[in-house]
Formats: sequence, structure tokens, C-alpha cells
Amino acid sequence: MTVGSKTGAPVPHEPARSTDAPPLVSWRSFPLVGVPVAGIVVALWTGQFLYLDYVHVISGGMWTGIDIFMGLVIGPILGRMSGPARADFIQRLVPTMLFLMPTLATVTITAGVYLAAQQGIFNLGYLAIQVAGILVIALTVQGFGIFLPNELRIVLELRKERPDLAKVGRLGLLNARLAGLQAVFQVAIIFVMANLAAGRVNL
Repeated sequence: MTVGSKTGAPVPHEPARSTDAPPLVSWRSFPLVGVPVAGIVVALWTGQFLYLDYVHVISGGMWTGIDIFMGLVIGPILGRMSGPARADFIQRLVPTMLFLMPTLATVTITAGVYLAAQQGIFNLGYLAIQVAGILVIALTVQGFGIFLPNELRIVLELRKERPDLAKVGRLGLLNARLAGLQAVFQVAIIFVMANLAAGRVNL
């Protein structure tokens, strides 16, 4: 419905921007987080190598795929968006990503370590294991030292009465671009571990 002006001409409504604080936990996060965790718990409880391999490959594929998509697709799109539009997009994305990405990273790395131990190739003397360990440390530092704190800052900023939308957009854009670097490290780990699994331990 439109509101009439003094001349009687209809005046269209201006689009309203939601000012509600974003929830810290989105209901969409529960299945996305619960399924990988349940998968690795069942795989470790049963001791089935095949189940553990499924969990490792699927969670790792999702982790890498999301990072590649964020870095190559979402990052450039966010870079071209206006500040308010970027902040609106990020506040819808962060509640899910806040818990999904750490879960996928933890499940993938844990399953990978157990798989390597079951195959008898988890040997710190292997160059491949050393290189993979360095890459995992780099990913862990980025994920828990930069990504997660930035996402928490975004959520807390958006819960303020007057959020700094420029800050929200800047942090979200930083995370999206950094996801591309995470994807590079993940592809490097895949290369190293594939060579290790094939018996080429001296890369």
C-alpha cells in the first residue's frame, strides 16, 4: 500500500533495511555441523577404514570447494558491492560459516591423521608428512587465528545499535579473499598426500 502525498499522488515505499541483530547460531548450521561430526564419530567407533575414508574425502572436498568458491566467486562479487549491500550479504552468510568451516577443517584433519596411522604412513621422518604438517599448521593458524575471530567480530558488530557497516564489509571481504589462499594450501595438501598414498614418500 502506498501513502498519498499532499498532491494526492502515490508515493512508493522505500525498501526497508533489516536492523535486527543476526543470530549467533543459525538453524541451518545444525545439520551442516552435525552430519560431519556424526560421520567421524561413527567411523572411529566402528573402526571401518572405508567409512573413515568417506568422511575424510567428503568433508575435505566440501572444505576445499567452499574455500575455492569463496575466493574465486564470492570475493570478487563482494569487492564490487556497495557497503550496505555487502554488509547485508555478510550478515546472512556468517552465522552458517561461523561453525561450518571450523567443523569441516577439524573433521578432515582428524580423519586424515587416523587414515595415515591405519595405513602405517604417519611417519614424522617422511618429507611428505613434514610438508603436510606445515600446511596443516598454516591452515589452522589462518582458520582459527584470522577467519574465526573475524567472523565473531562481524557478528558482534552487527549486534550493536549502530553497526559500522564499513568494518563489516571490510572484514567479510578479507575473509572471502583469504579463503582463496586457504584453497591453495588445501590443494597442496591433496597433492602431497596423494603422492604419499601412492608410495612416493620422497617428494
